[in-house]
Amino acid sequence: MIEQTIAALASGGLVGFTLGLIGGGGSILATPLLLYVVGVAQPHIAIGTGALAVSINAYANLIGHARKGNVWWRCALVFAGTGTVGALIGSSLGKAMDGQRLLFLFGLLMLAVGILMLRPRKTPLPAARQADMRTCLKTAGVAVVAGAASGFFGIGGGFLIVPGLMFATGMPMINAVGSSLFAVGTFGLATAVNYAVSGLIDWRIAAEFIAGGVFGGIGGMLLATKLARRRNTLNRLFAAIVMVVAGYVLYKSGSSLALF
Repeated sequence: MIEQTIAALASGGLVGFTLGLIGGGGSILATPLLLYVVGVAQPHIAIGTGALAVSINAYANLIGHARKGNVWWRCALVFAGTGTVGALIGSSLGKAMDGQRLLFLFGLLMLAVGILMLRPRKTPLPAARQADMRTCLKTAGVAVVAGAASGFFGIGGGFLIVPGLMFATGMPMINAVGSSLFAVGTFGLATAVNYAVSGLIDWRIAAEFIAGGVFGGIGGMLLATKLARRRNTLNRLFAAIVMVVAGYVLYKSGSSLALF
């Protein structure tokens, strides 16, 4: 019990740190950590528990970014509001799928994310756009896709939120990181409620994971502001970690599927 508590606190701290540092993409580590470090036995319980913990941690990290002026509230509200519909649909589909199959797909997703993060950006980002009807509709469309991926993979699809915000609105990276946290929190909460209705949340572990994440998020937020101009280095480092974890997830889930 003590070992599991320490593992949950440390894992939550790591996820909170990455959420504060790179935004929504940091949530992709929550489910693997809960399964293979904390020791949650059932994939769906890990997904539901992770969604709740990441949601609270994202809202906690949002406060620091908001104080520093890193959140574009109008875009964040549109993105979170429309994407929540996708999150509810995605989480319902995820609950209905076999846990090991869902994990295997999640491993493939992580591998794809790692590869995409390693690719250098050759084209400059678009200039910030006015918050007119066209921009809002574009933001809403991207949000539904990001929300559905977040719900289906238990907030693991949160990696889509930062690039989605930048693509739809042209906001700078640091503002996309800050604004993404509101969407991550909202998508995670919607997913967690859906899973809680089915009894698929371990509340004790969630509380421990959240406690660790609050402290980790403070460090991540402070570092994100200082390293705003060195995002490529951070992305490559995180991509390498994601790809290693992806390999392990694919190995474990693939082995379980081979037994059936």
